[in-house]
Amino acid sequence: MNEFEAKAWLSDTLDVSRETLAQLEQLRELVVAESARQNLVSAATIPHFWARHIVDSAQLLPLAKDSQPGAWLDLGTGAGFPGMVIAILSNRPIILAESRRKRFEFLREMAVTLKLPHVSVHGGRLETLATRSVSVISARAFAPLPKLLDLAIRFSRNETVWLLPKGQSAQDELVLIDQTWHGKFHVNRSITDQNAAILVGEGVSRRK
Repeated sequence: MNEFEAKAWLSDTLDVSRETLAQLEQLRELVVAESARQNLVSAATIPHFWARHIVDSAQLLPLAKDSQPGAWLDLGTGAGFPGMVIAILSNRPIILAESRRKRFEFLREMAVTLKLPHVSVHGGRLETLATRSVSVISARAFAPLPKLLDLAIRFSRNETVWLLPKGQSAQDELVLIDQTWHGKFHVNRSITDQNAAILVGEGVSRRK
């Protein structure tokens, strides 16, 4: 997927307006500028930013369409992916959890600059975030699946949708949790990388 195809996908699939595309472009500019000061995204991905980061994040939104209209918790948001992209494309409350100080300070500034009042940023380890039930949990390169579930299960209820972008290890990671976790998981192929996948989970709970 090239940059033209990425923007066309947003318009055709998600019906993204020109105003929202402009807001996503502003996000791109902010991240690229900040990447000169801290290591947010790989320099090699900048020429492919719309496909590699924006559409790669936005493709999660249709997978959450049947979830309850509650909060969306994004773990280890980093440079803003996928959580900040979802915040631009959706009005639901978004909680961005990021432990690295420079990154969560940047996320807070970006939420103000992009005029996203429905975004809250938790600066600190996930263990310090107050427990609450959310409708969607996402995490891009946050932790291996067993550790991720251990850390985040307290935010989940039976209806919570888990959206977890993974690389080639997606199916292998499901094997790792088979003996310790219940849940309906399936693997969706990524539209931006033929070697990547998204784990989609519902009804997740510990085995007794």
